[in-house]
Amino acid sequence: MPVKRIDKTTMPQRDAGVRAHDFLEVNEGYDLQRALFEAERCLRCQDAVCVDGCPVRIPIPEFIHAIAAGDMTKAASILRGANPLPAICGRVCPQETQCEELCHMNNRFTPPAIGHLERFVADWERDQPATNGARQPWRDEKIAVIGSGPAGLVCAGQLVDMGYPVTVYEALHAPGGVLRYGIPEFRLPNAVLDWEIDVLRQCGVDIVTNVIVGKTIALDDLLDKMGFTAVFIGTGAGLPKFLGIPGENLNGVFSANEFLTRINLMRAYDFPTADTPMKVGKRVAVIGAGNTAMDTIRSSLRMGAEKGLIVYRRSETEMTARIEEYRHAIEEGVEFHWLTNPIEVLGNDEGWVSGLKCQVMELGEPDESGRARPVPVAGTEFVIPVDNVVLSIGTTPNPLLLRSATGLETDRWGCLVADQESGRTTRARIYAGGDVVTGAATVILAAGAGKNAAEAIHRDLSAAAEAG
Repeated sequence: MPVKRIDKTTMPQRDAGVRAHDFLEVNEGYDLQRALFEAERCLRCQDAVCVDGCPVRIPIPEFIHAIAAGDMTKAASILRGANPLPAICGRVCPQETQCEELCHMNNRFTPPAIGHLERFVADWERDQPATNGARQPWRDEKIAVIGSGPAGLVCAGQLVDMGYPVTVYEALHAPGGVLRYGIPEFRLPNAVLDWEIDVLRQCGVDIVTNVIVGKTIALDDLLDKMGFTAVFIGTGAGLPKFLGIPGENLNGVFSANEFLTRINLMRAYDFPTADTPMKVGKRVAVIGAGNTAMDTIRSSLRMGAEKGLIVYRRSETEMTARIEEYRHAIEEGVEFHWLTNPIEVLGNDEGWVSGLKCQVMELGEPDESGRARPVPVAGTEFVIPVDNVVLSIGTTPNPLLLRSATGLETDRWGCLVADQESGRTTRARIYAGGDVVTGAATVILAAGAGKNAAEAIHRDLSAAAEAG
């Protein structure tokens, strides 16, 4: 007799025809009944391999068991003890390829919706009266954190819990890093981000904005003149890559970083109430098929585009975006052009984009990434009429900070050389983690790097104190 397949409880979401025209959150979250039902599906294995798939090592069975028992206070305490950003990670973390993928239930059923449950508990916590008070540090060593993205915030939160006075320096006028400028409100509302940051502040994290380490102050000065014992660099990878094809300098061509920063951080969606204009045409093409590409094309629809196109030189199989974001994009009417490689951006007499010249590709042998290499098919050029072209093909670290410091080694991609387990760089007392080390990756991998570095800083400083 065939086994009946038990699927995870569906997350309610807003109607695609409505949500594609505003920036309100797409997923609506579990109610209590759904959360309790889904929590009961967890087997609470003694061999909890799901934890092995979590970069911040959340005790997953324990927090889910607390939900099933109706003890939300305990569930929230377990979550926050392991991850200072549960409401964020519950929304944007690719659980389906990490903790949920390793779950033993995959042998016969579908795994519990670990990410949905994490979001439920964090949202429950957000609705409770604030009880956190600033902790008085009991360690003398001051720690500086450069960058307030996921790596920096998690590192700071963990270090404060360990008793250190921590100051976070952020170059922009609002903290959050890529969480604020790179992820749209329909996936991660600013109210949620602000709450998570406020919790960290209440716990004692000092966040200073409008400070560019490497320009406003020198990295060396943090250690030599300002009295910090150790520094964590979590500046991310905010420098966009370009294709180097003709026409990339035309009006209407953006990097995904600029496009999303104008909309998310600078509130172009609220123009003219906000001061940032953003000219979005009727037809927008985004080059790339990762999560940032999905965020960009879906944002273009909300900014008034009538047609949103994803142009990707590989196939759907090689796409790196989350399946959920891909499905949401399809529901909202995004058009996908697979095996299509841009070779020129075309413009009109006034210097504005008028089209994207492309070439059909076919897949060959795997390249160094392990994915099938796209190979051009001769004589297959064609033109897609578009008004905007946005490049979402990856980012690298901004070299400003790294050029201003001595003794820090970088690799050929401009990323900081650091030990992946501890974050130790080639210079004593300076640690690093997240995209500045790995290149563009996920929020949760950056969070895991920040947590690992905090633990390494604590071990190293504790050992130094014991040694006298």
